[in-house]
Amino acid sequence: MNQIAEYIISAGGKRLRPVLVLLMARACGYTGDKHHELAAVIEFIHTATLLHDDVVDESSLRRGRQTANALFGNAASVLVGDFLYSRAFQMMVAVDNARVMQIVADATNVIAEGEVLQLLNMHNPDVSEESYLQVIRSKTAKLFEAAAQLGVLIADADDDVIEAAGEYGRSLGTAFQLIDDVLDYSGNASDIGKNVGDDLREGKPTLPLIYLMSHGTPEQRQLVRSCIENGDEQHFDEILAAITSSGALNYTRHEAEKAAQRAAAAIAGLPNSQFKDSLLQLSAFAVDRNH
Repeated sequence: MNQIAEYIISAGGKRLRPVLVLLMARACGYTGDKHHELAAVIEFIHTATLLHDDVVDESSLRRGRQTANALFGNAASVLVGDFLYSRAFQMMVAVDNARVMQIVADATNVIAEGEVLQLLNMHNPDVSEESYLQVIRSKTAKLFEAAAQLGVLIADADDDVIEAAGEYGRSLGTAFQLIDDVLDYSGNASDIGKNVGDDLREGKPTLPLIYLMSHGTPEQRQLVRSCIENGDEQHFDEILAAITSSGALNYTRHEAEKAAQRAAAAIAGLPNSQFKDSLLQLSAFAVDRNH
């Protein structure tokens, strides 16, 4: 467990979710140290989901290195993911706050639902935009939401502030995932830390493909349908050209920008501070990035 955990931690990552806990707590005037524990809880849960995701997706590259399952095997990755989940709950219980436990328990349950929803959508070219956004809200945005809410909750904020923090997290997570969708077709492997075209190889109908299915030519729609159904990355260049010419990437980026704007608007009521400024910068970074 130490070996795999150290391997994952040393690979780096943006650490956005634990940063949300820390920034939200300080933005609400918190001066204690329990936000450190909660930030670690959130990162442990996130790391556990990554370990399990890579096994399910049969991924071989993450953060520019071999995935844990590629290096150590599926069994070890699943078991260490289970350990990180259970350890996170041990740490959370030590904080001794029932509302904290409710938020984290609900979040992990919704994330699992999102994983199953995504599995059901695999190789399905008829997934709607709303159905896909529901997967994002469950699988990705929910942990961002929980992280933001834990930060203000530990600072004894009012319910309306907790709700505003949740909206910030949901919207930030949505923007973050939509830009990931863009980068899967327009980034490069060294920047994004994973193989370009992984979504197509795995038969995932992400928003650029869903947009192309609605707005492309009959020939383009048929090509997309075939590639999603068969997980065919051999036609990646053709798909990329069609996505680019149809405006699918611009549309997806625009939806991400709208989500980032919602995030910024949600925390307008927080008092001015360097921590609030950092949260606003984070919403801009979610969209303006190449990794």
